[in-house]
Amino acid sequence: MAMAAKASALEAAGRQICHLEVGQPGTGAPLGARRAAIDALEHGVSLGYTNARGIPALLEQIARHYAESYGCTVDARRVVVVSGASAGFTLAFLAAFDQGQRVGILEPGYPAYRNALTALGLVPIAIPVSANSNWAPTTEMLDAAGPLDGLIIASPSNPTGTVLDEATLREISVYCARNRIQLIADEIYHGITYESAAPTLVGIDPDAVVINSFSKYFSMTGWRLGWMVLPDHLLSAVERLQQNLYICAPHVSQVAGLAAFDCRDELDAHVVRYREHRDLLIEGLASAGITALARPDGAFYLYANVAHLTNDSLTLCDTWLEQLGLATTPGLDFDLQQGSHFVRFSYAGLREHVVKAGELLAGWRP
Repeated sequence: MAMAAKASALEAAGRQICHLEVGQPGTGAPLGARRAAIDALEHGVSLGYTNARGIPALLEQIARHYAESYGCTVDARRVVVVSGASAGFTLAFLAAFDQGQRVGILEPGYPAYRNALTALGLVPIAIPVSANSNWAPTTEMLDAAGPLDGLIIASPSNPTGTVLDEATLREISVYCARNRIQLIADEIYHGITYESAAPTLVGIDPDAVVINSFSKYFSMTGWRLGWMVLPDHLLSAVERLQQNLYICAPHVSQVAGLAAFDCRDELDAHVVRYREHRDLLIEGLASAGITALARPDGAFYLYANVAHLTNDSLTLCDTWLEQLGLATTPGLDFDLQQGSHFVRFSYAGLREHVVKAGELLAGWRP
């Protein structure tokens, strides 16, 4: 966000900026979702509070989604619609843990896990992963972290785009069950995969919390809509916390989200474009001598090792922004230990920005 703010300031001053910093689709909500929201507004539908868990039609549709997309049965009563995945994580952390408990987070990983856990009085425990383990945790890594009360995993992941296969998910699930660790899975990039679909933890571990969102595949970031699939032992706590903290997810967003499930052709076309952007960016970075990177299986990021250019990724990103008009994200945001040697590039935006980024970097010399 700090890089985005700097980039916006430069744009306001008349600079042309290539935006590869923010993980936000360059497209808006699908047409069917927009039309459903407009119809609800124009025809006097009362867009007031819904019940805490969400409108029944959307809960049922999400349950059907798991049956149709993954072949697993989900009782709609286990689904809670939330104000974006961010609210889902807050609810999960509050319901599952007590202050002072230790929750494992993978590094590199989404920085808001660490920050939210800390804000809620929990203790984030960094579990370093790398290309050597395909950016996934092993049981040896989990053992080395010491006693854990919780563990957060993401597939596809931010920033590496790694998809955890079913065998890996089962191994992690078994480990957590054996050690009484509450497992939480971030699946907000599901639907954006390039080789094969990402398996869901929903069909593997009934005791896990699974969180998804309409922001990425469904291209609805500003609508602030997501969902949780909960184990029985957390259902009551999450519903009561939702009632007190959020009341419900925005009603108009729920109407739009329900319609978005019927927009798969439009949404799948976005994924085809992301794949093209990925390949263009890999080619462009290679021409600039940046080749040590995690080739993403999903999501829309490239996480590149730039140790041959710097040991201070924050300064490097500032330099690129000032000298080239190229906005990127320093790896320090995702990994407090090794992130100074990495930069994340988001290719979710405009094709011309992806192409131009490669050209700018190819002509740049430190």
